[in-house]
Order: sequence, then structure tokens, then C-alpha cells
Amino acid sequence: MNNMKYALKNGIILDGTKDMKPISHKIILIEDTEIMDIVDEDYDTTGFEVIDLYGRYVMPGLINMHVHIPGSGKPKKKETDLPKLVGFLLSNPITRKIAYELCASYAKVELMSGVTTIRSVGGISSFDTELRDAIHEKKKLGPRIIASNEAISVPGGHMAGSVAIEAHNVEEVKQYISELVKQKPDLIKLMITGGVLDAKEKGTPGEMKMPVEMIKVACEEAHKLGYLVAAHVESTEGVRIALENGVDSIEHGAKPDEEIIRLFKEKNAFLCTTLSPALPYALFDRSVSHASEIEQYNGEMVFNGIIDCAKAALENDIPIALGNDVGCPYITHYDFWRELVYFTKYVGVSNQYALYTATLRNAELAGISELTGSIEKGKEADLIVTSGNPLEDLTVLRDVKMVMARGTLIKEPKVNRMKECDEQLDKFL
Repeated sequence: MNNMKYALKNGIILDGTKDMKPISHKIILIEDTEIMDIVDEDYDTTGFEVIDLYGRYVMPGLINMHVHIPGSGKPKKKETDLPKLVGFLLSNPITRKIAYELCASYAKVELMSGVTTIRSVGGISSFDTELRDAIHEKKKLGPRIIASNEAISVPGGHMAGSVAIEAHNVEEVKQYISELVKQKPDLIKLMITGGVLDAKEKGTPGEMKMPVEMIKVACEEAHKLGYLVAAHVESTEGVRIALENGVDSIEHGAKPDEEIIRLFKEKNAFLCTTLSPALPYALFDRSVSHASEIEQYNGEMVFNGIIDCAKAALENDIPIALGNDVGCPYITHYDFWRELVYFTKYVGVSNQYALYTATLRNAELAGISELTGSIEKGKEADLIVTSGNPLEDLTVLRDVKMVMARGTLIKEPKVNRMKECDEQLDKFL
């Protein structure tokens, strides 16, 4: 079988680097899965399939660092009993197969929206790694997946029984990590605190759920086996305890103090900012979000805490990744671009910095920058094309005109959008 060879010409390149500027009069040469070279526009392209970009913008594929693959983001008027639903889906081979194929379809939506890599941080059974391998082997079409499979929680803890296993004690933590490692994940995820919907009183989101000794042992066991540990944390106390006991990335975050800033630096940990999931609870009218008064109050508290954590991280040179926590109500697999918009609007970064964070910076923090994240010779051909310049208007990422994932070309990617999500979320752009 002959390798596919493409020459992308007449495009304006945004290479994904921190100081990226539009680069014109170049041709991107692609062979099989890789960027073969970037050459001058007069290069002889004989032997290549020439793709004329007609002055559109070409940039690295986006990297979404916080995804729950099984979630759709579809708004609901009342809560679903997720443990019961997951139990049913895994109860027999037929429903299990249906659930897996649904996850595969959601992963494909990420790709069609311009996301060429996702980092899964809590899923159903071993679906994340199964899907990762199927996509890598080109049995399925989807983004590169950095997979965690099921997270580890505690009884009554965040997402326990759905996308997280319940561990009752230190020995069960060790046992579950041993079992997870057999599935060959890429990282371990812990659910250390509660979330917005777990809190029963005003002012108590992100309360500690996982005992300190369990966090410590989980990190020790994971690190011993060569795995990084990501942790769901939505309170200041939770961030401090997570960092003290070895967590490598704080997912979400909360208002930090000087001790937390020191710990981030001392532990070489990073923050994965997720502004999207708390926004509907914090800012939507309750007649739309169907949140209780307590949930809205706590949602606003978490939203502001995530913003404060991100601002403090930037001010103190603590690395920040971006993810949008797909699966929460109104947070879909095709809307990662909104997270970049929120990053500029609420944290105050430039469009350039937001795009850099969602490409090369995310790749660096995910440990895959030798493969992807920027447009340069020798990297895998993960590219997207937009009609406008995202450095001027990030909303052009809403409708990508072309996607390439490891050399696989999708010329006219399409996604089925949820009208209700668009109508409500567009008010906050």
C-alpha cells in the first residue's frame, strides 16, 4: 500500500508556539502520518496530492485535557441515577457493546470538531483504553486518547459507581491500581473532593471525601509503577492536601493561598483549568439550568475558585492546561473551543496564549510534545483549518473546515449540534 502524500498550500500557518505569528507563502508536506517538511511555496509538489487552502488558517489540532468520554453533555431537567445506568450497561455483552460504540461515536465528535487529542479522566470500565487502541490501530476514527479508564473514588464520593470505582480503604486503593494497570492506562485519576452537585449546603462544594492516607498511597503506588496522578479537586483544602500527598495535576482547582503556590512549584505539579462545567450552574438563570438555589450558589463559588486558581497560576509561572470536562450538562464533545474563549474572557489571557495552551502547552503537559501540539517537521500530522484567524476571533474554531489526525484527512468535518446548548452558551461568549 502506498503512503498518502499531501501538500497543503496557500494556507496561513499558526504553528502553536507561544509567540506564534501568521506565516504565509509556505507549503506543509505530509507523508503517511507525519509532517515531512515545511517548504517555500515554489517547491515542486509532483507526487503529492495538492490541497489548496485558499488563504485559510492552518494550525495544530486542539488538545482537550479533561474529558469523560461516555458523557454527551445533553441538558437534563433532573439528575440521572448514573451508577444504576452504568450497572445496566455493563450487565450483559449486548448493552456493553452498545455503550462502547456510543463512546466511540462521542470520541469521533471530538475529532470532527477539531480536537485531535483527548485526555480521558474517568470512564466506564476499560472502554477508554480499548478505544484508544482501536483508534491507534485505525479500526476506529477518532482522536489520540490519553486514557485513564475508571477513576478511583470513595463511597459517597464524586462520580462513585459511574466513571469511578469505590475504594473503602488503603488496601482497596492498592488493589484497584493493580487492576487498572493491567488495562495499560496512561494515567491514574483520583476523585479527592466532592463537586457542585455533591454539596448539600451552601458553601460546601469541594469538601474532602478521600482520606489523606488513601491519597498518599494511591500516589505512591502509581508513581512506583511510572504513572502520573490527576485529581478532581474543587476546594482550597483539597488542593493543598492533594499536592502535599503527591498528586501531579489538579483538575479544576480552587482559590489558592501562598502555601498552595509553593506546593505547586515544589511538586512540579500543573493545573488543568476547566471553566466550562461550572459556568451553567453559576451564570444561567435557574429556570434554564434547573439548579437549586444551593447548587447555583455553590456553582458560582466553584467557578470563581477555578478562575482565581488559574489567575494565580499564571502570575506565579505554574503550568496550566485546558480541558472542558465533557459530560457535564451543556458541555459537549464539540465545544472545546468555548473553553479557549472563557480562558480569555474570565482569566484575561490573549487569544494567542489560549491557542498555545490548547495546542503545544497541553501537549507538553500531557507528555506528548514530541508527537504533536505544533506544526513542525517530524511531528505527527494533527492539523485543523479555519476560515478566519483565531488570533483575532477564537469563535472561528466553532466551525473547522478541515481536520487531519495522524495523516488521516477529513475534508468537510460535520457535527450534530444541540440547539439548546448553543442558544444558552452563546450568551456568554
